[in-house]
Amino acid sequence: MSGRSVEVVLVKAGRTKIRYPAEVVADDGARLTVRAPWAAEGVRDFGFVRFEPGDVFVEHYWRDRWYAVKEVRSSDGTLKGWYCDITRPSVVGGSEVVVEDLDLDLWVSADGSEVLRLDEDEFAASGLAAADPEAAARAVGALDELEHLGREGLVRLLAGLPDR
Repeated sequence: MSGRSVEVVLVKAGRTKIRYPAEVVADDGARLTVRAPWAAEGVRDFGFVRFEPGDVFVEHYWRDRWYAVKEVRSSDGTLKGWYCDITRPSVVGGSEVVVEDLDLDLWVSADGSEVLRLDEDEFAASGLAAADPEAAARAVGALDELEHLGREGLVRLLAGLPDR
């Protein structure tokens, strides 16, 4: 399976937000790991990190967890950190990986000094808590879990990197 091409399909609020090609690095049946270049146009500056052409993402998608962890490196290989999306469990089939974004995100800087909860206002405005309370609770629980792992320096273990 390694080296095979797949298309990552990010869905938000029932609509496809972005699709991009990625190369499969590994698949153990529970976690699929792919590598892909920065897929959006131009630079996206969040203030705490910039995603830009040349950046490489090693993305970990779980079929049984409510998040995805993306290791972000610059074009020269320097680790920028981990961008973690709160999602429903990923659906892997054929040549697609479908990921439903639930608005909540977490950023963990490369040195672990910054662990930032993101987009909680978007999550509240999404209406998921009223429409699907169980999914909303799972999403908040996943964010809490990732924040704890980020603060303990363990996000790198999720991403398959050795502990420092």
